Amino acid sequence: MAEPPRILPIFPLTGVVLLPLNWLPLHVFEPRYRALVEDAMAGEGFIGMIQPLVPQDDNSPDPDADPGDGPVVYPVGCAGRIERCERRPDGRFLILLRGVRRFRVREELAPRRGYRRVEADYGDFAADLAEADAEVDPAPALAAARALGRARGFELDVDKLAGLPGSSLVNGLAAAMPLSPAEKQALLEAPDPPARQELLTALLEMNAGTAAAHSSDGEDDHPPLVN
Repeated sequence: MAEPPRILPIFPLTGVVLLPLNWLPLHVFEPRYRALVEDAMAGEGFIGMIQPLVPQDDNSPDPDADPGDGPVVYPVGCAGRIERCERRPDGRFLILLRGVRRFRVREELAPRRGYRRVEADYGDFAADLAEADAEVDPAPALAAARALGRARGFELDVDKLAGLPGSSLVNGLAAAMPLSPAEKQALLEAPDPPARQELLTALLEMNAGTAAAHSSDGEDDHPPLVN
């Protein structure tokens, strides 16, 4: 796979993280992000997924803002390559991203066609290209995920998950489990898959404990562990 480009268009979304080896489906409907997809597909197909530093409830743009304006974003995101792209008759896109490599924002550049761009530095994340070969025991994270599911009333399809390689399973849980944006960002920035597995297990166990405590108190709301 080609190296992600130094000048990278970004797609800021609260609560959504892309990790190496992960797959992320996106429904793209805003005009500026349609333009982003068009330009990415005309090139090598890369998009940078990144979270706003201050969580946004609906990720909707401010109609009164100037084009290209947007929230301050975290310093670390992940570049993904568009592996599938379907354009709907009304102009929307259905795309499937594959996570390739994390990046650090070196500088934000002038917007293009309404979407934001950054100068991306991949130097801290060279090991991402070898994540498929990382040795990770996903059993502790799976057990913690089951505990959180019991505490919050959802089930995991363990049979399907158990067939995934360890690093892919851990990355998939990190992206998919109901954790706060700050917790997901911490998982994104973990130095390697073993460290991510340890952090994920700890976060899931603590969230499960918090959920169980609220349930025993008769409360239905489960606030995130990290704000």
